[in-house]
Amino acid sequence: MTKPAILMHGPGKSLRLGRILDRRTRRAVIIPMDHGVSAGPIAGIADIHGTIGLVAEGGATAVVVHKGVVQSLPEGFSCRLGLIVHLSASTGLGRAPDSKTLVCTVEEALRLGADAVSVHVNVGAETEKEMLRDIGIVAGDCQKWGVPLLAMAYPRGPNIKSQFDVEVVKHAARVAAELGADLVKTNYTGTPQGFREVVSGCPVPVVIAGGPKMGSDMEVLRMVKESIDAGGSGVSIGRNVFQHASVAGMTRAVASIVVAGASAEEAQRKIGQ
Repeated sequence: MTKPAILMHGPGKSLRLGRILDRRTRRAVIIPMDHGVSAGPIAGIADIHGTIGLVAEGGATAVVVHKGVVQSLPEGFSCRLGLIVHLSASTGLGRAPDSKTLVCTVEEALRLGADAVSVHVNVGAETEKEMLRDIGIVAGDCQKWGVPLLAMAYPRGPNIKSQFDVEVVKHAARVAAELGADLVKTNYTGTPQGFREVVSGCPVPVVIAGGPKMGSDMEVLRMVKESIDAGGSGVSIGRNVFQHASVAGMTRAVASIVVAGASAEEAQRKIGQ
């Protein structure tokens, strides 16, 4: 069973959350495009403004981008998407890519028109304590300003044998919720049974990450369907959508599962529509 809508502390969060979720189901089809900092102008986001338009066409509910992308939007650019500004970053060129640092504030994000903000924390990383401190600070600012917080929480570090193990995934999700996240993004554990444990152990809604580019559309769509059936509240999938040959079509397929309850097979047929 899907988690109930998030309990809000005042109308600000509730109103803003409504802009990043489907209004009817309260589920999320989020397409993160913050990869330009970590990986550069990779395929699918080299023309990030164009890709934002395509995922909007396909029925995404929100995108995640860094502040500079918002600042660079062409004058008059408009699409019906919730805007989540990502506050933390690292690059794949650095010596510790799992160590995230804050590069934006909640106030900056609000001035840019954000509906929500996101932070990334790698539970188990060698700089875990700094990332935990940062999420705590951001959560406090989000409470102050009435802004929803999406926490991207992954088990990564020298003591983590598998970042898809149920025990460590549900621990990472719980950490994010305990520290003030309104919505948690984490890894899918590979089975509905395992992911159900993650959802049941987290007091706020959980959405799945897409992970590395998969071998087939059906792999992605089955993962999405299984996560929803296990009680998940949606997806936050990047490369498996924005690097697809039909960005709008793949977004539409994913959204049909998350929002309309389609099967993976029904969703696959929507890619070419």
